[in-house]
Amino acid sequence: MNKNLIALALAAAFAVPAFAQTAAPEAAPAAEASPHSFTGNAGIFSEYRFRGIAQTYGKPAFQGGVDYAHSSGIYVGNWNSNVSSGAGFPEGNLEMDFYGGYKMSFGDFGIDVGGIYYYYPGTDLSGKTVKNGELYIGGSWKFLSAKYYYAVTDYFNAKGSNGESTDGTGYFDVSANFDLGSGWGINGHVGYLDIKKVKNADYTDWKIGVTKDINGWVVGLAYIDSNAKGDCGKGQFYCFSNSLDAAGNLGSKTMDAGRATGVLSLTKSF
Repeated sequence: MNKNLIALALAAAFAVPAFAQTAAPEAAPAAEASPHSFTGNAGIFSEYRFRGIAQTYGKPAFQGGVDYAHSSGIYVGNWNSNVSSGAGFPEGNLEMDFYGGYKMSFGDFGIDVGGIYYYYPGTDLSGKTVKNGELYIGGSWKFLSAKYYYAVTDYFNAKGSNGESTDGTGYFDVSANFDLGSGWGINGHVGYLDIKKVKNADYTDWKIGVTKDINGWVVGLAYIDSNAKGDCGKGQFYCFSNSLDAAGNLGSKTMDAGRATGVLSLTKSF
């Protein structure tokens, strides 16, 4: 065989693997998921109820917040809503909540521990801004959850019947959220508030509702009620006015703030 042909054949044999390697490089490793996540939420409600008690005197509320979470389980966030001054926030019309904690799941079980600070800018109650600080601990299993809140300050500036501090006030919440499929869900809640040093202020509240997810927009309807004492004719604790100023002057209208009601909502997470 011609020596030149042999040389060309050998060169071609060694060249093929190099060409194949160039034509089909190894796939680059997938980028690692970020340990940080940011989410937001916004919604409009026909009425704002906090622990079963009216906060907007039967008027609509616009609410929204932002959250940051780390893969380690640490999280912080802020949530806001309009309120009525007559719900115990003289000269105020805004609620701002700041919270943070640690949350982790173990299969079907989860834990949640942290703290929350409620702040009402512009309020003036006996010369002080209305606020409340609480610690909480909670657990969950599948669609059930329970959480206990413990006030480390006077409970929304409230004082006992003889001027005592109301720190140590507790609220226990049990909730259920069940996915029915096809965007439908049902939810329920029962809570109990134990206010320290205040007579006739403890109560139980409950809620049952249904939701429907429509292209990321969630429509909700809930029935909310409580046994909070709010008979205005008897001057009971949960008789709220449509307004309240720094001098303690009530508005022209009053209502039983714990009465039964239906709340319609439209929310969106992003």
